[in-house]
Amino acid sequence: MRTRRVRPDPVTRSAFASFCFPPDVIVLAVRWYLRFSVSYRDVEELLAGGGIEVDHVTIYRWVLRFTRLLAEAARPSVTPSATAGMSTRPT
Repeated sequence: MRTRRVRPDPVTRSAFASFCFPPDVIVLAVRWYLRFSVSYRDVEELLAGGGIEVDHVTIYRWVLRFTRLLAEAARPSVTPSATAGMSTRPT
């Protein structure tokens, strides 16, 4: 009779795991693009000024991939129990 092996839970991978650049650089580039009214080429030049060579198409791909993740991370988490019993009327 065979016994079943219990598989360990899969390790959650970082969203930045498959990228060559550090997460700080990626987040900074995406933040600059979203916060300021600049183009991908402008962000490329800003990073090049800091000694980081990255193509504007790479920045475009970062923005597509990480905008939703950064927006979710910036959203405050409010649990229903934290707001229970609080009045919504102005006092």
